[in-house]
Amino acid sequence: MNNKIPFMKKLFILLSVAVLGAFIVPQKPSLPGTISVDGKLFTSLYQQHAAEYKALCFQAYNIARLRVDASLQSSSTKTSAVITDIDETVLDNSPFAAHQALQGKEFEFAAWLDWTSKALCDTLPGALTFFKYAASKKIEVFYVTNRDEKEREATLKNLQKYGFPNADNNHLILKQGTSSKEARRQTIAATHNIVLFLGDNLSDFSGLFDKKNMSERLTETKQVAAEFGNKFIVLPNPDYGDWEGALYQYNYKLSAAQKDSVIKSNLKSY
Repeated sequence: MNNKIPFMKKLFILLSVAVLGAFIVPQKPSLPGTISVDGKLFTSLYQQHAAEYKALCFQAYNIARLRVDASLQSSSTKTSAVITDIDETVLDNSPFAAHQALQGKEFEFAAWLDWTSKALCDTLPGALTFFKYAASKKIEVFYVTNRDEKEREATLKNLQKYGFPNADNNHLILKQGTSSKEARRQTIAATHNIVLFLGDNLSDFSGLFDKKNMSERLTETKQVAAEFGNKFIVLPNPDYGDWEGALYQYNYKLSAAQKDSVIKSNLKSY
């Protein structure tokens, strides 16, 4: 009888392990993270929670207000206007960047359309106050963006939700075949006196910066240095932009691993 007890205990243990094993779902090995994807988590965190980020936005819009006031001292036969970008200049898309990165994904156009269709973007600190102020001074606001025509309705809904001035079809200028905004800016300038440009990407200000490599972008920036804080107001965007595209020579088909290699090769260290 004593010899049977250890055997029964062993049998019970073996059966228990077998039953438990049947309910354990094998886990797929996790893929190693990449800078080009995981980096968006850190930049999104900065955009969403850093007081310094908000301070930079307030600083940009405070300077913009001063420039608007200065423009009122001069006269023009044309109606005064400001031209502004939308994404990361007026509206905050950091939740989209975080959403993609948490899934281990890079930018996807279909996912972007799904995000913007929700019209859930918050505003950048200082943006609404500034544009309402500009409108109160009889200055028209033109929203020149590279959002797609498919996004028109939702974009207007998002802007109108907060009461942005001139949030209508006549003042929302979407992408028209090319990502360059130069022709669209020139069309507005033909009928308006442009007193200010606002954006998070250098191409929001001048065709001078369109699709330039890293060295050219730095050179052109130095050449027009006096315009920054004067006629060009830059909003911070560590998450994406031509600064990143220039690293990859605008070849967005590179794999995440290839992008990581480019990123590391361009870092200064010691």
